[in-house]
Amino acid sequence: MFHAMRSMLLASLLVALLSAPAWAGNEGQEDLDKATQAKLTANTLSDLGDVVRLCESALKKGLDEGNTQFANQLLASTLIQRGSAAAAAIFNTARPAPQWKDFRRVALSDLERAITLDPNQPEALYFVARLNLLPEGDEKRAKEALEAAIKTPNSDAMLRAKVLTLRAGVEENAEKKAEFLEEAIRTAPADPAALRTRGLMYAAQGKSEQALADFNAALELDSDHAPTLEAKAMVLVQLNRYDEALVVLAKVRQLEPESIAPLVQEARIHALQENNDAALHTLEQAEKMEPENLGVLLLRATIYQQMQQNDKALADAEKALKLRPGLEPAMRLRAVLLAGTGKFDLAIEQLGELLKSDPKDLESLLQLAMFYQADEKPRKAIEYYDEALKQAPENPFALRGRADSYLSVGEHAKAIADYEKAIKASPEDTGVLNNFAWVLATSPVDGLRNGKRAIELATKACELTEFKQAHILSTLAAGHAETGDFDTAKQWSQKAVELGDEDQKEALAKELESYKAGKPWREIQTDPQQEPAQKAPAEEKPSQAKPAEPSPPPTEQPKPEAEKPAAVTPAETPKPLPSDQPKPAAP
Repeated sequence: MFHAMRSMLLASLLVALLSAPAWAGNEGQEDLDKATQAKLTANTLSDLGDVVRLCESALKKGLDEGNTQFANQLLASTLIQRGSAAAAAIFNTARPAPQWKDFRRVALSDLERAITLDPNQPEALYFVARLNLLPEGDEKRAKEALEAAIKTPNSDAMLRAKVLTLRAGVEENAEKKAEFLEEAIRTAPADPAALRTRGLMYAAQGKSEQALADFNAALELDSDHAPTLEAKAMVLVQLNRYDEALVVLAKVRQLEPESIAPLVQEARIHALQENNDAALHTLEQAEKMEPENLGVLLLRATIYQQMQQNDKALADAEKALKLRPGLEPAMRLRAVLLAGTGKFDLAIEQLGELLKSDPKDLESLLQLAMFYQADEKPRKAIEYYDEALKQAPENPFALRGRADSYLSVGEHAKAIADYEKAIKASPEDTGVLNNFAWVLATSPVDGLRNGKRAIELATKACELTEFKQAHILSTLAAGHAETGDFDTAKQWSQKAVELGDEDQKEALAKELESYKAGKPWREIQTDPQQEPAQKAPAEEKPSQAKPAEPSPPPTEQPKPEAEKPAAVTPAETPKPLPSDQPKPAAP
């Protein structure tokens, strides 16, 4: 392990020793000679420990200026060698030992001491950074070490490229990150690590073609690097090149037959292709390899949900929670599944547990608001939308949800105010366009209606949906009726009746009859838990229907998404540690 570091160092050290005569004040000379000889034959950490002790003894006994400098150099180089070896026990094994934190403590102690003796040690600084970027490390110290390593003169191009690549990994500013990676690639064109890391950066930015180019370039230098192949597969998925992605994952499986990661990604691709049977079959293979893998359980639960097999989905989510109580993705999924079966109290209780740990969590606040809304408790929903909007004042989902809730309790002015904000944040959201147009066209409050604006909004919603959605055509009809153009209102209303589902036709037909009678439609909804606060004109019966287009139901989960590539593990990046496994991505 240590032979590569000996030759150059000891050649110069021996010359220095042979030319340095012993005299009074050099009482430590004998120990220094022993340390030098021990360094020549050191093969183990214990051997290196002997060198350290002899150097320390020599310095303590006393050396002249030249030998003191030599002893400090020998001590620093040995500490770096020993610290690097301890670090290698973490970084260079497939599964680091449970006592990896002890290895880190020992390694950092040696490396930091070496840097104190000789600050111009880029290799030591590099390892200090890597070790501190492990879980529970000191990220601030890692950045300091990397900055110092970059400024230190370094003739080793590969080492400098690794330092720059690692520095890019902890840089939040996208432009600076790119600059570090560009310099790393220029410094060591034959090192694939910087190309892989830049590919990941591009993938995270949605620049899939550029990411793919970098991954391909990295694979030309290291064709069998499984994490890069897996990242390439995920970028191909982003480009909807599913078959190519599956071919790449097949190679990953050959390279890492004991890893379930390519199987999980393959299953995700099958799910994206709506080939649920193939996805479940692939996950079954993965489960045989790792029966308690959380990623497998959560992905399968999501697929079962898409197949409307909620019992099986719930069983997988609950199994995941038994294996890791408090696992956030599993808690969220369980809440959604419970809500999907109408068990809103249990769903709300589940999300409430998440909110206790982080009362300002935006996702939990929005989900709870939607659950209360679906449970016909709009006042309670408004409370949670209020809290969500304190965290994110321009969040379009919160604005639209609160507007719909205000509409449900007849507070049209407040609903309109929120729709105005929501339309600015999400100008092509057909739900916002439609519901905003509906309240402007049908509110019984004279000062709030605006038929012309309603027509503009509804027309845009119709265009975005290719005039194929009955409820949006109904809104367009209501807008024309509000302006007194009943002929056009009847045309669009008739079209809505023709396109509507069976459960829509009765309500749509009533609207059409109103227009035939020359009456615009009026609608006000009231809080289902309270007495109506406001009534429509007596001759126009208010509809107690939901808003023209309901908010997205809280039980809807998107199909498994094409994941952004997981962080590739380049040579300079530690592998995940068994005691600090990352949470599985939300399906």
